[in-house]
Amino acid sequence: MSDTAAKKSEKPENPDRKPERKGDHRSGKRPRRRFTRPPVWWPLPACAVLGLAAGGAYGVLKAPEYAATSYVVAVPDDTTEPATALGFAQAYARIATSSSTLAYAQPRAGITARQLRTQVRAETSPESPMIAITGTSKSPAEAADIANAVADALSLSSNQAAKNTGVQLLLFNQAVAPTDPASPSAAISGAVGLCAGGLLGGLWLLARPGRARRPEEGGAAPAAGPAAEPVAERVAEEYATLPAQGEPVSAKEKESVR
Repeated sequence: MSDTAAKKSEKPENPDRKPERKGDHRSGKRPRRRFTRPPVWWPLPACAVLGLAAGGAYGVLKAPEYAATSYVVAVPDDTTEPATALGFAQAYARIATSSSTLAYAQPRAGITARQLRTQVRAETSPESPMIAITGTSKSPAEAADIANAVADALSLSSNQAAKNTGVQLLLFNQAVAPTDPASPSAAISGAVGLCAGGLLGGLWLLARPGRARRPEEGGAAPAAGPAAEPVAERVAEEYATLPAQGEPVSAKEKESVR
């Protein structure tokens, strides 16, 4: 009796009551935030900023380098044509950084021959018999000493054979210690890095494959055009000729279906 009384005392559930949804705002749960995607051209400014930072850091951290240049000219004697002096100037420019010339210049330069080879270069013009010898160093005075030492060594070694060649080298202008470094400043390095980074970002945008647009991202499904109607009618006709389930299929009907 007590069990039946307890069951009667229980209130029946309301059938019209709707179950509470999990994602309802009344349940106290906050809706998820949707993060917007960055634009497709974001690699361009990102690469440009990275290039600017890298170039500026390189210009600030790298020690400045100085360059000094001395000039040597090839002079023919009375029995030699000027064109011959031009040819010998080209030849002497090639041996300016040879081991024999650097061995003469090493005592005056004050550095080893291996270091001297990496800190000196010789250039000439095909129109004039003049050789430009440039010395580079982190010290302005050392750069001038390197250029003058190699120029004197080249003149000395070439003048020893002047009786046979008819051409001698004379020192036209000595190198002096520069006041401004030859290496680019931090501003120039930053500008170069900015341009290089922007170029790489633009190339990446051009080379990246195009992403196919999905229907759920806003693209509409392709509509059936007039060309699709004959195909649909043909399929309907072939489907109508098929026998119902359980009916025997003759050979002619098989061939027509094929």
